[in-house]
Amino acid sequence: MQHWLVKSEPKKYSWEKFIQDGRTFWDGVRNFQARNNLKAMKEGDLALFYHSNEGKSVVGIAKVVKEAYQDPTTADKNWVAVDLVPVQTILNPVALDKIKVDERLQNIALVKQGRLSVMPLKKEEFDRILELGAL
Repeated sequence: MQHWLVKSEPKKYSWEKFIQDGRTFWDGVRNFQARNNLKAMKEGDLALFYHSNEGKSVVGIAKVVKEAYQDPTTADKNWVAVDLVPVQTILNPVALDKIKVDERLQNIALVKQGRLSVMPLKKEEFDRILELGAL
């Protein structure tokens, strides 16, 4: 199993809306690196759900339930989507500021490549963020 972090602006699609919907397709990714990350996702992989712009916090855990397929919002075959379902809300959202100062998270893409919307995480990084959310 692989681990990921996906970003969404809460005004466009919030964790709360995701829970209400129960399932969504992760679409609209128009960056090749992020697209390649979507293509690498496998059914059963877990992803941290991050609110970008407002809040700037990891707020939940999602699971991949359908692997990459043609993004239904465009006719351009270069772009893909995956289906996600919510798994769990993080009790104490983990703010970006908290992540940036944690020695074990200094090299994650969220810190190094702030504009990347879909990024891989090592299991230890994923677990560390969850640990920070439990405090």
